[in-house]
Amino acid sequence: MDVVVAEHPDGVRLTPVSGAPDLAEAPPFSTIPRAEFPAEVARRQAEQPVRWVWSDTDRWYPALLAALVRVERCVDLRLSHAILRSSELTTGSALATLPAGYWDAPPPPVRAADGALFELDDSRNARPSEADVDPVAEWSLQRLAVAGSAEPGRIARLLAAESAGSLIAAEMQYAGLPWRADVHRELLDHLLGPRPVADERPARLQSLLDEMRRLIDVPDLNPDSPAELLKGLARGGVLAPSTRSWDLRKIPHPVIAPLLEYKKLSRLASANGWHWLETWVHDGRFRPDYVVGGVVTGRWATSGGGALQLPKQIRRAVVADPGWKLIVADAAQLEPRILAAMAGDRDMIEAGSAGDLYAGIVASGAIDTREHAKVALLGAMYGATQGEGGRLMPQLAKAYPRAIALVESAARRGERGEVVSTRLGRSSPRPGEDWRLAQAEAYGEASSEASQSRARGQARGWGRFTRNFIVQGTAAEWALCWMGSLRGRLARLGTPKWITEQPHLVFFLHDEVVVHAPAELADAVAAEVVEAAAEAGRLLFGGLPIEFPLTVAIVDDYGSAK
Repeated sequence: MDVVVAEHPDGVRLTPVSGAPDLAEAPPFSTIPRAEFPAEVARRQAEQPVRWVWSDTDRWYPALLAALVRVERCVDLRLSHAILRSSELTTGSALATLPAGYWDAPPPPVRAADGALFELDDSRNARPSEADVDPVAEWSLQRLAVAGSAEPGRIARLLAAESAGSLIAAEMQYAGLPWRADVHRELLDHLLGPRPVADERPARLQSLLDEMRRLIDVPDLNPDSPAELLKGLARGGVLAPSTRSWDLRKIPHPVIAPLLEYKKLSRLASANGWHWLETWVHDGRFRPDYVVGGVVTGRWATSGGGALQLPKQIRRAVVADPGWKLIVADAAQLEPRILAAMAGDRDMIEAGSAGDLYAGIVASGAIDTREHAKVALLGAMYGATQGEGGRLMPQLAKAYPRAIALVESAARRGERGEVVSTRLGRSSPRPGEDWRLAQAEAYGEASSEASQSRARGQARGWGRFTRNFIVQGTAAEWALCWMGSLRGRLARLGTPKWITEQPHLVFFLHDEVVVHAPAELADAVAAEVVEAAAEAGRLLFGGLPIEFPLTVAIVDDYGSAK
């Protein structure tokens, strides 16, 4: 049974529907006071399985969790709408051709593999008024769009996974990641020194700065400003092309070691220092705001707390409760395996069957060393045309033609400004108007060598984006299916209890999950994590013999997992 949830002047409107509702005849509904909503949800779920259809999970679900009511399935209309509006599979639907409305949101920024930001075509995404919204009508349009698509099962699976992800994100924020503030403070004291007074650097940073100034004889060196740092280094006889750590490591000068250490510890102090601890950790839990589908490829983001960038220096502060364990699992070489599976390249699949895909490529004779195999494969997915990646590409293409042809085709489509799609049907955005005008100018009557060069560079940049989009986006889909399967398995493990009293997900980072579980169930949870990964592979790739091996650790603190 599907039940559409909507705001109503009298509280909450609940509309049971089946199939695609007939908009010509409004289905019957009931209204209840807002305060009675959790009890009504619990009552209906006790009678029969219900899939709740609502505007935004993060708007409706937190109140249910606070009332100790768990939802098994939902449809997040806003997340689903965003997918259906842009998917190649639903371009001819009524939903895809509507003018911008309440359900449309501004697209996230697109960052290519080389870090460049691109403008998107946002002509349909102006913010409209939020008045007079009918979730039943939106649900009908979405169901019709799925039913009328070329591959309904494919896009429906993506919508289900995305909505399941929204439930998981809300539950992880509710449960929180176990965090020992005292351990965190000890780590900061050890790494940075005692907490400084306002506007002063921590003692360790000041000591490193004093050392740097002495080594190059620049008393006013300012490492906190990239522009001033480059000028200061130059005055001290150190010519650096940029302040990026990758470039600095290539410079043979004594100042580089303390500078790199300063940069690392400075990031820790600003991103996860004392202020962060006081802001984000309360009652022994860190509760970040996850943004499901917050990146254009479908990857998650966070709107606060930096959960997707927890540095290794502070992971020891993530400590399981007494009598509990943390089960930490990450998928090995996920994106290269996703590429092999998408392409159906059985030789590459076979190379990864023994566990280490890069070692398998070397064993096949395609590439000479493991490091070269890694560089070549990452270059194929991110569009490396120079250096070792570019040099090794012909060898990789010869050994694994189907995999390389897949990303090359995606890149060519991107260079033409076309759309590419993931395994389940999330499609890439089109480049913005400036990009299209630059391409048109380059090949018009008034074109110049400079305009053609600029247009070719922009086309190659967008091609690098679409090349990686299909792989990164499909990897995000696999991770959603992995977590969705694991969430259900954990709920069925042991005696049914409330979320925080039984094994539950507490952290997610692209290809890594952390489960908090009673110690006596830790081994069973580890087994379920592995089974869930295998199920995710089957959901995306059917009977293809592709494996997604995991590294699983049962630990007392997150820092001990690796």
